[in-house]
Amino acid sequence: MSSPQLPKEFRKYVVHQLSTKFEEATKLETVNTAKALASLGPSDIAIRHQYWAINASDINFTAGRYDPTKKPPFDCGFEAVGEVVAVGSGVRRFKVGSAAAVMSYGAFSELQIIDERQVVPVPTVTPEVLPLLVSGLTSYLALKHNGRMTSGETVLVTAAAGGAGQIAVQLAKRAGNTVIGTCSSEEKADMLRKLGCDRVVNYRTENLRKVLRKEYPQGVDIVFESVGGQMLHDCAACLAVKGRLIVIGSISNYSSDADAPGKKATGFGTDSISTVSLLNKSATVTGFFLPHYTKDYPAALKDMMQAVADKKLIPLLETADWEGITCIPKAIQYLHEGKNIGKVVVPLHADRKARL
Repeated sequence: MSSPQLPKEFRKYVVHQLSTKFEEATKLETVNTAKALASLGPSDIAIRHQYWAINASDINFTAGRYDPTKKPPFDCGFEAVGEVVAVGSGVRRFKVGSAAAVMSYGAFSELQIIDERQVVPVPTVTPEVLPLLVSGLTSYLALKHNGRMTSGETVLVTAAAGGAGQIAVQLAKRAGNTVIGTCSSEEKADMLRKLGCDRVVNYRTENLRKVLRKEYPQGVDIVFESVGGQMLHDCAACLAVKGRLIVIGSISNYSSDADAPGKKATGFGTDSISTVSLLNKSATVTGFFLPHYTKDYPAALKDMMQAVADKKLIPLLETADWEGITCIPKAIQYLHEGKNIGKVVVPLHADRKARL
């Protein structure tokens, strides 16, 4: 079953060359809608996306870092939300007209055909759901499983004004912790204070390591870290006894195409941490990769959505003045220039009201 009001063609981004430079790596291809729908399997649904979410790691994917066996051409993009326009004969969870969100490779498409088991049902087609998906789930599950977060501790969130950081700040504060957030501008600092940060460190005007050692001499219990490089080393140096440093990313290294001369880039540079310093504090450094926690998605999403409904969690997003799929490269550049506050979202049709 399908909707009769579909355009004859749709567009999608396809990786043709492995590179961290999105525009060099991809081509915007045109696909015949009828031909695409003809491939719909019994458990597949077709979603016409209305909003696409941008992630720092989009360029890691176009560089082939997540699956070295994957060779171009391949689809890209991790997140989108839209309306179901066709369903396979065996589909039970969705019908034409349902709102649906995806967290799977291939989301940067105006029409995406995907197995219903990989799709998240949502109440309405709204951009506000997107900060809760990859960013929200990463924050929620990393703090729960890797951070073993309780209450009464000190939690440091780097890149705190970003898509994942802003959720981590709110979750840590809601749990009853002292929260420190790093950012790169006073505008971001003001926003973080409103979200509940007890201490905001603008790393362009303050030295993070000096601030932590002076104001938090006992160290930091949990670090939610996504920057890498010097930031990672400063965080590790200021861990408390039995502190937990969670590495969810390394955005400062993502754009590099080589970690060292002659060595293919991993996206994490040459970051390393002294095991002796960890031993001396019984501290832990742990990595977190969201796809390893799929069974935990439903409960985490339910909890966050309820918190949003109760106004205990405010998912911030930014759409600037983008409109349509062709703005995705600009939005990716915007994120990597560190300009965004909240989750970066590209709407199919501009909605000037859907801001922070």
